Amino acid sequence: MSDRKPPRLEGSEREVLHELWQFQRESLVRKIAGVSEAAARQAIVDSGTSLLWLLKHMERAEALWILRRFGGLDVELPDDTVTPADSVAQACASYQASWSRIDSVIDDARSLDESCQDVGNESPVNLRWVLMHLLEETARHAGHADILRELIDGQTGR
Repeated sequence: MSDRKPPRLEGSEREVLHELWQFQRESLVRKIAGVSEAAARQAIVDSGTSLLWLLKHMERAEALWILRRFGGLDVELPDDTVTPADSVAQACASYQASWSRIDSVIDDARSLDESCQDVGNESPVNLRWVLMHLLEETARHAGHADILRELIDGQTGR
């Protein structure tokens, strides 16, 4: 796997945040693509984290933060539990397919200053915070995937 550099671009705050986040999304998928089903399920660290769980977790996190908390939509959240029926191809496809719905909610927002509709008992946050949070969470988990993949088969790179 070759190492890819994040995009460098000038644009609006929304455009730059989205492009950097999209790069991290795609990096996570690239880290998992091509790994065997058994390796994708392998929890080789004490936390129990696996490559397959990371994909499922990020799909859930994006739906939670963008669709439910920001958009106020009454949607069923994807389950991030790894089941025997899960496959790498299905998890990658499902995560990638969710991006268009997530992105359309963001695109429809008037401003990054718009507040989330529902954050429960937590402090209020706006779309800017949510995008930055998802960028850092995706990057963090892509880094986890990088380490797991290197431990599994020596593959490195973004």
